[in-house]
Amino acid sequence: MKVEEMRALNVEGLLKKKEEAHENLFNLRFRLVTRQLINHCELPRAKKEIARLETVIMEKELGIR
Repeated sequence: MKVEEMRALNVEGLLKKKEEAHENLFNLRFRLVTRQLINHCELPRAKKEIARLETVIMEKELGIR
């Protein structure tokens, strides 16, 4: 999801997306430990998506944009 798409959502939608991203990261870590994860680049991508979501949530809470 791009940042512009994230900024179009409200805070509740962003929190829901953040929760889904955390679940996705958990599943990726579990698949990594059980050696089922083929593409290891998915882990940093998931972490960056969570960071982007947290940044946009903070922007909305502070009224920056």
